[in-house]
Amino acid sequence: MCGITGLFAFTETGRQSLANLQASTDAIIRRGPDSEGHFIYDQCGLGFRRLAILDLSADGNQPMTDESGRYTIVFNGEIFNYRELREKLLKRGCKFHSQTDTEVILQLYITEGRSFIKKLNGFFGFAIYDKEENSLLIARDRFGVKPLLIYRDEDKLFFASEMKSMMALGVPRKLDYVALSQYLQLNYIPGPASIFKGVKKLLPGHYLYIKDGKVVGKAWYKIPYDPKKVAKNKLSYEQQQKKLVELMDGAVQRRLVADVPLGAFLSGGIDSSVITALAARHTPHLNTFSIGYKDEPFFDETKYANLVADRHKTNHTVFSLTNDDLYEHIHDMLSYLDEPFADSSALAVYILSQRTRQKVTVALSGDGADEMFGGYNKHMGEFKVRQGGVAAEAVTALGFVWDALPKSRNGFFGNRVRQLQRFARGMTAGVKDRYWDWASFASATDARNLLSAESRRKVGKKAAAKRRKDILENLHADGDLNEVLLTDMKLVLPYDMLTKVDLMSMANSLEVRTPFLDYKVVNFAFSLPVSSKVDATMKKKIVQDAFRSELPAELYDRPKHGFEVPLLKWMRGELRGLIENDLLRDDFIEAQGIFDVDAIRGLKAQLFSRNPGDVHARIWGLIVFQTWWKQYMA
Repeated sequence: MCGITGLFAFTETGRQSLANLQASTDAIIRRGPDSEGHFIYDQCGLGFRRLAILDLSADGNQPMTDESGRYTIVFNGEIFNYRELREKLLKRGCKFHSQTDTEVILQLYITEGRSFIKKLNGFFGFAIYDKEENSLLIARDRFGVKPLLIYRDEDKLFFASEMKSMMALGVPRKLDYVALSQYLQLNYIPGPASIFKGVKKLLPGHYLYIKDGKVVGKAWYKIPYDPKKVAKNKLSYEQQQKKLVELMDGAVQRRLVADVPLGAFLSGGIDSSVITALAARHTPHLNTFSIGYKDEPFFDETKYANLVADRHKTNHTVFSLTNDDLYEHIHDMLSYLDEPFADSSALAVYILSQRTRQKVTVALSGDGADEMFGGYNKHMGEFKVRQGGVAAEAVTALGFVWDALPKSRNGFFGNRVRQLQRFARGMTAGVKDRYWDWASFASATDARNLLSAESRRKVGKKAAAKRRKDILENLHADGDLNEVLLTDMKLVLPYDMLTKVDLMSMANSLEVRTPFLDYKVVNFAFSLPVSSKVDATMKKKIVQDAFRSELPAELYDRPKHGFEVPLLKWMRGELRGLIENDLLRDDFIEAQGIFDVDAIRGLKAQLFSRNPGDVHARIWGLIVFQTWWKQYMA
């Protein structure tokens, strides 16, 4: 696993940024602590940092230049089918000087041009420079497992794996207030926007091609969802299950290749348990790792992880944390964030990655299954809204009750009331408004009211509406739940779930591989009807049924908690001083000028009330932003 950075200059002024290439590469040392490399030629500069995963010879280092000296590549990621691709290239007369997937990518480009990207099975961000044409190809994997940022002005184009590198290259640090507004709603920033104006996230499945001063962007992959073809799917449900097991077993096997210690995250949920069961087929005494909470039994799922570990005879390690452990790591985790990102479970993933890295270098995870197969509570809610009926109407009619009762994520009763309130609200909304509401911690109005008057004027209403429209473009009133899942693949997966895992694992130099996001599995998932995924009694139906014989029965009779941390109790205790005396104190808010002081006071008052609702998530978003602001903007 690696980190990449670089630039392409359009003018002499742009060439001056080449002097910042070393600093840009140094900024991502935690992505690649084992080695570094640079390439500069004329208008182009490429930088690279490496974390050694395979035992490769020195000539596998990067940047890598082909034998002719014409083409040079920097590559971040893993290509799991590179050996098959290499064999085909050898038969066509290609010569190789290493055993690396990097060289396979380079030779494919030389042989086939840009169309070769479709042949890659893996996750990646890469850039290939052609001296003769003076062109640069920059590409990102299908689902956004690996990040890739882009900045362009009239003088140059920058790219990098992280914002730290972009700042070192010299991007202007000007807030994008539309992005900030969406961040205050979602607790993360949807692409292609970033927190800075002008810095964009290259969309998953896209590439940029630079030649003759022109920059052309193109989608090279799109999830092949066609509702008409789904309706004509001729596979029986039993055949679908068999096919899913076959595809997942292949996906896991491809991701078990490494010359360093390898293991798997095992949360005790269905997805990580499926990955563990499959990996254990091919790896005796597989290393597995779980995280639990000593002080918070409501969030602790290690009991179920232990059952899976015992069933498959893995070498299992449980990291049992106290609230003190969480607090001990918060500042290290926050200091690594170079863009506001406030999924609170990132802290748990940070600690899990840190401790897992002490024993292995690569870990498999179950990410992606919920978004494809309908594993979230909101998916069941969407199903029930569309089904309607007496029960759904009764919940809606009692909306005034749910509004009045105390709500909180940190206990069964309060969390249930919170869910019923959101369901009742969703019953009266259109599909697009309901999706956005259920994805958010705050409404657009609430987010706007949190901003100062000056900041509100900087949130362009047309731009905000356009970004929201683009995200929700696949949702239609006459569509089905598959459109909701497709939207999750476009929003939640790349900008929340995968961002979280990538950031927190890379902060600890750990590579995480995601078998559910093998493109063959994803393509298959979106060929299936909704009835195979969600029904009136079960979420993620086909995953649960296909692997029922592999998993302990206890996993099938338990609530889904998610990978959360107990924020509310924490904020009322250890974090209270940070909230009231530092990051959210009145004089700091006033001097900063971004937020409305009275609105912040209101959130703090709600936090310490008997009816906190989701306010702790919103305050966590503010803590993350303020920490980032002090580090990079103050």
